[in-house]
Amino acid sequence: MAFFGHPSGLSTLFFTEMWERFSFYGMRALLILFMTASPASGGLGFDAVQAGAVYGLYTSMVYMATLPGGWLADQVLGAQRAVMLGGVLIACGHFSMAVPSLGMFYLGLVLIVVGTGLLKGNVSVIVGRLYTHHDDRRDAGYSIFYMGINLGAFIAPLVCGYLGQQVNWHFGFGAAGIGMTFGVIQYMLGTRN
Repeated sequence: MAFFGHPSGLSTLFFTEMWERFSFYGMRALLILFMTASPASGGLGFDAVQAGAVYGLYTSMVYMATLPGGWLADQVLGAQRAVMLGGVLIACGHFSMAVPSLGMFYLGLVLIVVGTGLLKGNVSVIVGRLYTHHDDRRDAGYSIFYMGINLGAFIAPLVCGYLGQQVNWHFGFGAAGIGMTFGVIQYMLGTRN
């Protein structure tokens, strides 16, 4: 069945990337605030310099990890398996951060970096493979795909930010993990059809 006049696989990739961006921006909405919050309020009690260093290193590694993630997909895993494995690692990373422990916090960041490296670039490659080089719908397909990214990024801070700041930091991180789990399930179901 077509998705807005596009191949049906576009809907699978739209929602997979929407949930991935939900998880990514939902967690980022909390990251500095959680690190700088006092231990009495459930935070890590980092000073602004230390929190900024962790945040900067994390965000730079997320984007740099797409290079080895793309290589692994091209040479070893294939794009579809890389996206699936990446989604699972991202969800595990968010759930690790939902556990109140400094070690689990850092483990979660590493898992999210590795998972995003596998998922982020490869899901875009799969979108391009839905179309032939001369298919006029290709640019519009990418526009629809990017609407999914923007939708996930818009909703994430509202949900995860509210839970993290108003309920419990770890509930916010857990909500990001639940979002990525929805994305993984949706991707599994979509790629079976």
